[in-house]
Amino acid sequence: MFPLGMDYSRESGMVLIPTRFVWPYGGRIVYISGSFTGWTQWPMTPVEGCPTVFQTICSLPPGYHQFKFVVDGEWRHDEHQPFISSNIGIVNTILLTRESDFPTPILNPQMLTSGPGNMDVDNETFQRVVKLSDGTSPQPFPTISEVDLEISRHRIAEFMITHMAYELLPESGKVIALDVELPVKQAFHILHEQGISMAPLWDFSKGKFVGILSAMDFILIMRELGSHGSNLTEEELETHTISAWKEAKSYLNSQINGQGGAVSRQLVQAGPDDSLKDVALKILQNGVATVPIIHSHSADASNPHLLHLASLSGILKCICRFFKHSPSSLPVLQFPICAIPLGTWVPKIGEPNRRTLAMLRPSASLSAALSLLIQAQVSSIPIVDDNDSLLDVYSRSDITTLAKDKLYTHINLEETTIHQALQYRDDPFSALGSNNQRCFMCLRSDPLHKVLERLSQPGVRRLIVVEAGSKHVEGIISLGDVFRFIMGN
Repeated sequence: MFPLGMDYSRESGMVLIPTRFVWPYGGRIVYISGSFTGWTQWPMTPVEGCPTVFQTICSLPPGYHQFKFVVDGEWRHDEHQPFISSNIGIVNTILLTRESDFPTPILNPQMLTSGPGNMDVDNETFQRVVKLSDGTSPQPFPTISEVDLEISRHRIAEFMITHMAYELLPESGKVIALDVELPVKQAFHILHEQGISMAPLWDFSKGKFVGILSAMDFILIMRELGSHGSNLTEEELETHTISAWKEAKSYLNSQINGQGGAVSRQLVQAGPDDSLKDVALKILQNGVATVPIIHSHSADASNPHLLHLASLSGILKCICRFFKHSPSSLPVLQFPICAIPLGTWVPKIGEPNRRTLAMLRPSASLSAALSLLIQAQVSSIPIVDDNDSLLDVYSRSDITTLAKDKLYTHINLEETTIHQALQYRDDPFSALGSNNQRCFMCLRSDPLHKVLERLSQPGVRRLIVVEAGSKHVEGIISLGDVFRFIMGN
């Protein structure tokens, strides 16, 4: 590809090096302009799955080049790449050597064109192709200081302590609750039809909310149905109530934990006047995805009103909105995520043992996926090919799609593959639709504020960290990871 203003031609016999330029700091419209374009503006395109990262590939001759970016009409340079002051202001610089002097990355033909449907080589490959003007290797990402980290944590904690749960309530909306006497089969059908993964449970006899029915319950029921010697049959599921299932679940948990009788778990809830910090701690400490915000006018908590289902996503949205116009007050926001102790990462060779990142192939059984969701205590699993490149994500909430047309009665967990389960999920006639984005990705070079903005969006509970171009999975960052980091837990 030859940007406008370039007079390089294949007939000249000049050796040209495909060179990838990246602007990873967001924007709506981004151009590159440089000595190789005659300083005309050449459009850059967003990387698929990473809307904050823009790229283009130019074929350049060996030699010294200068360039700048135009982001939403404003001239910018990348402070993480070499730059100098010139007669047109600060510009980035590169020095390309001959191909024989530098290893050439392996590119497939699709990588030589820049378009919205392509993901190209990553920054490390780009750095191997581009030799810097001063002859040094690229500068490593900065590491965050303890002072910057403590300042950021203190200011976020101050905000969360002084802001209350009622601020999470939307201007309008609905919260679906289920009666505990509802048949389990019907309850999961409602979850699927409404496009939700959980619902509070109301016990009419007790006059209060007593629990949450979630996708994890359906996973446990599916495993129970598929296990030998199960006391629960498909016929019983037709009449088996939520209340009866919860009692059975308590008994199963007590057997697993080596305890005696069934142990009932109290509903974790919060009031509208609880601080955002208290709500976040309840979610993290109890390992739940949501906490009902319940209000009662009476001292004995009778006639409770369900106001909202609070989640870490909603709390994060409040934090992002509050600090949006003063990002400098939180120094940690400007650091790339790879420079922060955040998330679960694939260990590199020679690194000490760390928590394993759970991944599966499309050919793995649905049974293996459900077991991994339970045992690893994760909410989703990246589905990768033989090169560990991201193909899709299978989440707990995806299991509710099996409630449609009683699919769970027609499948065998050991024989059904992840690939087949994903096809059930992506049914175009489902409540969620087939075009709903499932894989939310980011790059290791993305600054923390961009990651937080994406995680605060509805339906986004985790970001898969991938290598640009290959989509090789490098890590995963969840909402829980973010709050454990910013709260110092």
